[in-house]
Amino acid sequence: MASSFSGINTALTSLYAQRRGLDITGQNIANANTEGYTKQRVRMASQTGSLNPGVYATTTQVGNGVTVAGIERGRNAYLEERGRTEHANSSYLSTQAAAYNQIESVLAEPSDTALQARLHDMWDGWNDVANNWQDPSTRSSLLEKSRTVALTLNDTRASLSSQFGANRNEMSAYVDQVNTLADNIAHMNNQVVVAQAAGLEANELQDQRDVAIMKLSELVGATTEPKTNGSINVYVGSSPLVSDFSTRKLELAGPPNLDSWTEGTPVQLRWAGTTSAANAGGTMGSMLDTMNTIIPGIAGQLDEVAESLATSVNGLVTSGYDINGDRGTEFFSGTTARDLKVAIDDPDKVAFSAGNPKAVPPAVAAIDNDKADDLAALGTSANGPDATYQQMIGQLGVASQSAARRSEIQDAVRDQVDTSREAESGVNLDEEMTNLLTFQRGYEAASRVLTTIDSMLDQLINRTGLVGR
Repeated sequence: MASSFSGINTALTSLYAQRRGLDITGQNIANANTEGYTKQRVRMASQTGSLNPGVYATTTQVGNGVTVAGIERGRNAYLEERGRTEHANSSYLSTQAAAYNQIESVLAEPSDTALQARLHDMWDGWNDVANNWQDPSTRSSLLEKSRTVALTLNDTRASLSSQFGANRNEMSAYVDQVNTLADNIAHMNNQVVVAQAAGLEANELQDQRDVAIMKLSELVGATTEPKTNGSINVYVGSSPLVSDFSTRKLELAGPPNLDSWTEGTPVQLRWAGTTSAANAGGTMGSMLDTMNTIIPGIAGQLDEVAESLATSVNGLVTSGYDINGDRGTEFFSGTTARDLKVAIDDPDKVAFSAGNPKAVPPAVAAIDNDKADDLAALGTSANGPDATYQQMIGQLGVASQSAARRSEIQDAVRDQVDTSREAESGVNLDEEMTNLLTFQRGYEAASRVLTTIDSMLDQLINRTGLVGR
């Protein structure tokens, strides 16, 4: 049979439970705008009157009140892992789109100051020489326009090299950041495991750990594997970065600049102390692709333009004659965008004639503008440097537009997943106000039960048996 005093304990447990609910609701409201905070919920369970009753035992006891069975985080494990994946993909594509935008700004096509316009001016210069070869100013102007073309190629190549160097420096800083985040996660793993083993809640610490893991996902495309003891293992590719309370370090290897880059010696993210590459995603994976594929690819195509320009122009001028009747010398030196230069300083050394005025016998001696006409026609040649450059610009534009569209689509997917995550884990102030009123009314009701039982016991103890005295 239930004790007359058992109701006090029942009401008391309710007071404790409702107050705990009020505390958690207040914590949620206080952290409504805290980054990474996950709303918490009190899980209550009724306390039974007897766990192991005898075979013939009877009781009228209805229970021993309520207990707080735990404080749960409003997290959906599937949505969290999906969120990390989508954030990593979004970071990869947005970084790639930014790299293409920067390259396009370097080339600045179409514009009056870009390489295409400079090439057009140079071919016009050869046309002016063909029309008025007797005037030395036309040849001087041609040399100046040609130097501008060479300098534009030099500057563009230098800008690509600077972009490569900036990416590598930023990548090095990201490596340090990843290693620091990994150490922090391992430390938090230890704290969470110790807290849970002691029966303590570590929800806020787990929130901080999730924020760090999300940052790792964005930086390096990290994935996770939760363990039953409360720790989380973090992987880069298929290799562990964080295992329980220990970590592995990442390091950056490879050429320090674009000039020393080759296909056989790419920039590489690898595990410290080994030659094993870390298969990175996210921002760092995109930066590796930029340094190993995109920038070298554009630089290689610029070199093709420079080589086509030098080869085609030199091939014509070296088979012609200048105004003095001397055999033409190479107009350009160098065959790459980095070292292309105009090799002639004297306008009289510009070879523009197919005929040799010093030919013997003198009757066949002549000077003409045929080579200059041929050189002017290179600007519209299907195999000339302009065509090579235009093909490069077209391919770059398509790749840049594709990257931008994919980034926009991925951002929409990421935002949709974040909305679902926020619905699960975010604090809703309207919901918390409802919970606040619920726990408040529960506390007031438990207090009324306690007051009622106290009044009943007062009647029983202090007033029973007074009749007849």
